[in-house]
Amino acid sequence: MTSIGSDERGWLRAVPAETGRDEPLCRAGHRILAARRLSDLVHGRPPGVTGSQWTSASRASFDYVVYAADTGRPVVAVEIGPVPSAGSPEQRVERLKDAVSAAAGLPVLRIGSPTLRAVEHGRRLVEYVIDARAYAAGGADAADTDAPPVGFRDILGRLPDGRTGPVNDLGALTRAAAVEAYVAGQVADPIVRGLHVRWVDGPVQGWSWVQVRPDACLVEQVSVTEHRFSCGVDAARLAEDLAAVAVGERLRQNAVADLPPRAEWTARIAALSQRRHELVGGFAFDHLCAD
Repeated sequence: MTSIGSDERGWLRAVPAETGRDEPLCRAGHRILAARRLSDLVHGRPPGVTGSQWTSASRASFDYVVYAADTGRPVVAVEIGPVPSAGSPEQRVERLKDAVSAAAGLPVLRIGSPTLRAVEHGRRLVEYVIDARAYAAGGADAADTDAPPVGFRDILGRLPDGRTGPVNDLGALTRAAAVEAYVAGQVADPIVRGLHVRWVDGPVQGWSWVQVRPDACLVEQVSVTEHRFSCGVDAARLAEDLAAVAVGERLRQNAVADLPPRAEWTARIAALSQRRHELVGGFAFDHLCAD
């Protein structure tokens, strides 16, 4: 891969000057490239990384890398997919990637989901984050500070079902689809519910669910981890919205077998509420414990 040099710290490679058949996507002053190995992003072994760590991690890849179009430098590397199980080889590789990325100063955004995948959902997510960051930067520079700022997620507009609501809610299509499924008799309740938490020593997590049958719920969980990076929106709300996207994917595929009983899911929410001392800001969803 041909690059146009490395950043001023000497460890991060700039965007390739020639991309060949892998032409980058462009969005709001950024270039987006898919499937980049860590060795494509980091210029040599950074300090504090052993030779063994570098050898193993440098062959691993990220699903997307976002570069600043003006400087060519990496803004964030993005990974989307299932969370590796504890003690697995996949978890070891993930930790090595994190160690090398931290040593090189490479920002990383990791989306953990058993349902969402980079190929189907990655581009939309990356573009959303770029837009959210641009909006947040513009709001910070706004001269009028009297009116309370409206966050990117809360901008109102016309939704897919014709109603007025937050147009940057990634779960809006799922919410509309759930209503259609309810009318068609495919689900027992048209409301897509959700919650999110921020662990003191861990990633943020979001859940979303819909009651498919009176006694069973379709539940999706998503984690969002920001390493040296900010999404431009609240990461916990983003996790909940992405969980709603995953619910919509399951509904679209009619993947509604082996669903947890509604009582079991309510019990899990109640158990989560009992761990509020482990959460940043406590637990704000007690009303769901008896849902």
